Amino acid sequence: MLVFIIPLKSRNISKSWEHVSKLFERCVKSVCNQTSSEFRVIVVCNEKPQITFTHPHIIYLEVDYPTPKEQNPIAIGLTDKGRKVLTGSTYARRFDPTHVMNVDADDCVSKQLAEFVRKNPQDNGWFINRGYKYRDGEDCLYLKRKQFYRMSGTANILRWDLLDLPEKPEYNRGYGYYKFYIDHEKVKSILANKGTPLKPLPFSGSVYILGTGENISANEDRLSFNIFNRKALSKSICDEFGLYKLA
Repeated sequence: MLVFIIPLKSRNISKSWEHVSKLFERCVKSVCNQTSSEFRVIVVCNEKPQITFTHPHIIYLEVDYPTPKEQNPIAIGLTDKGRKVLTGSTYARRFDPTHVMNVDADDCVSKQLAEFVRKNPQDNGWFINRGYKYRDGEDCLYLKRKQFYRMSGTANILRWDLLDLPEKPEYNRGYGYYKFYIDHEKVKSILANKGTPLKPLPFSGSVYILGTGENISANEDRLSFNIFNRKALSKSICDEFGLYKLA
């Protein structure tokens, strides 16, 4: 079984809670569109988002953690994200998963992921080398042909035991304590150095959504968009990733 973990930012630090909820609803619809039923979705949030979509495989964990100790707003957001990922990962134990995947609450994923994991339960996991970049509201998206995992948090599928979860997780620590759950671009090298390397996912695995006004990263405006990698927002891509324009 594959467990998806989605950390959701709180209403208090959102520019628009309504927009955050719309982004999340598209994301969770995408995640739940798997071709296999062997998955669960754990959403860790301060409050439930304002959406109408429901699915029997979604679990909401509502938390009330104190504000992270960092001074930088981006570090605050990342630390909060890290402890929510740790919360979801710890809770996932009860489902006896073979693998887990962190999903940013505004991204979309391929509907093939759960089935692929079901067929490869013994593998260490995979990093997404190929994926798409999509600026919200446009009629096209852009293929990132390599190193997708370096720019998107929705990029790694890990075998459950490789998470190396602490016996007694703490949720009021600084950035460093949650580093493994935040630094998605370093997971590949960390596990390779431990002798448990990940493989590249053999298909495009997710869509990194940009220009939402709610992204934590400060780097999204500096990402390049090569015209030769531009793809039309076709029906097949929309069906594969559950991607649609927000009203």
